[in-house]
Amino acid sequence: MPFFSTKIPDEYDKTERLDKYIASLPNGMNRSKLKSGVTNILVNGKKQKVSYKVKAGDQIDIDWEENIPDDIEPEDIPLDIIYEDENVCVINKKQGMVTHPACGNWNGTLVNALLFHWGRQKIPQLKEGKTSEILERRRPGIVHRLDKDTSGIIITAKNRKSEEWLQSQFQNHKKIVKEYIAICTGRPQHQHGIIKTNMIRDPKNRKRFRAVDLQTEGKFAKTYYSAIACYGEYTLMRLRIATGRTHQIRVHMKYLNCPVLGDKIYSKPDKLFPNVSLMLNARMLKIELPGNKEGELSVFRTKTPERFKDVMKVLHKKFPKTILPKDR
Repeated sequence: MPFFSTKIPDEYDKTERLDKYIASLPNGMNRSKLKSGVTNILVNGKKQKVSYKVKAGDQIDIDWEENIPDDIEPEDIPLDIIYEDENVCVINKKQGMVTHPACGNWNGTLVNALLFHWGRQKIPQLKEGKTSEILERRRPGIVHRLDKDTSGIIITAKNRKSEEWLQSQFQNHKKIVKEYIAICTGRPQHQHGIIKTNMIRDPKNRKRFRAVDLQTEGKFAKTYYSAIACYGEYTLMRLRIATGRTHQIRVHMKYLNCPVLGDKIYSKPDKLFPNVSLMLNARMLKIELPGNKEGELSVFRTKTPERFKDVMKVLHKKFPKTILPKDR
């Protein structure tokens, strides 16, 4: 992904929009590219918009996309469909599949597969205009997402009315239940608990996020955890999220000193499982579907992935199973 970085001189004394300032630089980017191709703008490590008024000393870091395709094409990719009706499609996403097209992953995504499955035509892409409209064209039917290496349940909308219905529920997480299982390295101090922090993008690494205290600026994130069992210094976790932040579970498990096994961003390589992939799976979703009676929730579950079974076989052989004492 292309990257642009600059620091505003200390003697700068104007009040100017970020996009106008960047466009004025000899090696800058024109305002059209900033509006249509930018995926992330950080000023002093915090996310900002192109309308931000720059000031002396600001450190500006910008990620943008090149070679945006003219169309998002349907692709004949097999899907593990759990449930489908005229409004929604619930899929057990395989590990390694990207949810929607973006820089570096313009094909082979869940969106490409859904367009083919639904018998849809290719979707022309906007390269100029409002950012919200540009992104909407890339994410038809997508109301929430899973990281590429997180497997499990994801629900998609087959029409605009259902999309708005589901989006309203994901914006208010009190109406839905999302449960994950994870194998983590380390043992938590308590059998179960609640993690409440704010989250910010790591200013030292744009691919990472950090959990910070609630008094620090950032987005609020809340995760419920329960240690099902421990095996040596490994823990099988049940997790529920009350907010939907990017990398939330992975960041919160690191915050708990129990990073998810196989997490190449938030944990170190494991000696016992050096080649293991991310041990995180979205196993249950409870949600009110369009057309349900008010308050009637539908429940969807997935089977335990084979990669989890393989790791658990090793843990069962090497370590005794330990149940942490319940908190008083």
